[in-house]
Amino acid sequence: MKIGYRRVSSEDQNLDRQDLGQVDKVFEEKLSGASTHNRPALLAMIDFAREGDECIVYSIDRLARDLRDCQDIVARLNDKGVSVAFLSENLKFTTSDDDPFSKLQLHLMSAFAEFERSIIRRRQKEGIAKAKTKGVYKGRPPSINAGKVAELCQQGLGPSDIARDLGISRASVYRLMKSSNA
Repeated sequence: MKIGYRRVSSEDQNLDRQDLGQVDKVFEEKLSGASTHNRPALLAMIDFAREGDECIVYSIDRLARDLRDCQDIVARLNDKGVSVAFLSENLKFTTSDDDPFSKLQLHLMSAFAEFERSIIRRRQKEGIAKAKTKGVYKGRPPSINAGKVAELCQQGLGPSDIARDLGISRASVYRLMKSSNA
């Protein structure tokens, strides 16, 4: 079975540029590639893949944004007997093929993706710092209603109950409780 994986970094980006050709099943997500653990479609694809399958990805930086993640994902799939093909780099990795040149290219391209991500983060940090000095940057609005946490706490609910009711982590509840007591 040919399995496709497509990813863009944000909701407003389009997946159409990543033409995978003819595939039997496609896993797609619009999330940052910074972490493997927070990418449900990637994890579902790895879980779904079976021995003899081929995973098609448009380019290395769509699969992972750092060298270690890329190596780990390819190794996990290869360990399951799944080959991984990157279309734009024209690279394919299988359990039976031990091509040192392909491995070198994977490492180099993954390292470039990681480097690019680092540069983007640094530029973003510099831009935010400049915007703060101009008084333009306010940060993103809070995603947790601190008033609701305080209200539920006053009603006698414990941190676990509050976290479950609001769909947030207990650590967030504790942090808000601590800041309101300070």
